[in-house]
Amino acid sequence: MMIGYVTLGTRDLAKAAAFYDAIAAELDTPRMMEFDGFIAWGKPDGGAGIGLTRPFDGNPASVGNGVMVALQARDQDQVHRLYDIALANGGTCEGQPGPRGEGF
Repeated sequence: MMIGYVTLGTRDLAKAAAFYDAIAAELDTPRMMEFDGFIAWGKPDGGAGIGLTRPFDGNPASVGNGVMVALQARDQDQVHRLYDIALANGGTCEGQPGPRGEGF
């Protein structure tokens, strides 16, 4: 496995944490670390985790144009549940869930 975790910057840690708590609950992936403005979700010896933090350099978090983080879902039904959960927790839609090439 090449990636251990991906850290995403945020301007509002509490709001972002609520969003990822809801997504992580559906994926049965608990918080595994939390300290001084940093929260991470994942499982020891599991797949890559996700971390949230305010940028360490003190500058505002900004969009990483072209950056995409894919979460592994069990099946298409879970993809649709995750989509609904994301929208219900402040996410925005850039396209309905559906096939994105073979196996995705």
